[in-house]
Amino acid sequence: MSDSAHATNGSAAAVDGDADAASDADEATDEAAEPYTFADLSVVMGTYNEEEAIATVLEDIDEVTDGEAEVVCVDGSSDRTPEIARGHGATVIEQEPQGYGVAVREAVLTPDRPVVVTTDCDDTYPMEALPEFLAEINDGADVVSGDRLYHGAEAMPAFNRFGNHAFAALASLLMGERVHDTTTGMRAYRREVVEDIGWTENTGLSAELLIRPLMRGYDVRERPIRYAERLGETKLDPIGGGAAIAKSIVTVCLEEQLRRF
Repeated sequence: MSDSAHATNGSAAAVDGDADAASDADEATDEAAEPYTFADLSVVMGTYNEEEAIATVLEDIDEVTDGEAEVVCVDGSSDRTPEIARGHGATVIEQEPQGYGVAVREAVLTPDRPVVVTTDCDDTYPMEALPEFLAEINDGADVVSGDRLYHGAEAMPAFNRFGNHAFAALASLLMGERVHDTTTGMRAYRREVVEDIGWTENTGLSAELLIRPLMRGYDVRERPIRYAERLGETKLDPIGGGAAIAKSIVTVCLEEQLRRF
């Protein structure tokens, strides 16, 4: 397999006639439309006490996008993270800490640019991949999902790496379709997709934002990405958080299966 994106919803995906027609119409519209540029891109993240890493992440985004991408941080920090983010030109929305999903939901829905990229603020994700993600959207993808596990994710703690493989296997089994990394924090979405699908999860939001579009017939592609060692300390409890993610995967897959009847 090459490093090019691999589609996860091929011809075997169950899509009804209306969805096919909508997809054809969308493709025709996409062909006629001007390609998106970084001026159409919002990069969003939840931030919580990441003063060690946030400046590096924002500088990387600015460099890669020539300062054209909008950056939105939903912040619940008690350190200098919001001050640093504002100093680098980001829009900062202050929010009491309520969990990953609540912060990301606010971050995604606040901007109005047509392409939104989620990422984390701990410098683990490669902002240099943003041009490739945008190119996939311009090629017709609805969702582009960064696959951290393709290259081995050696910088990830072994327990977390095992858990992420297990989450992907569980989701693949329940969907009847292979996915490789359900919990990655780096994805690009067409805005209409995230506004349409209806989210319910908090800790398991990353998995939900892959599973729901995929099971509804959207063009979802996984792209291998580099994964670096994080700056600062992780905030996620691997046991409690892992159990919540597994529960979310089961819940969302069953809900989407029931929608088909």
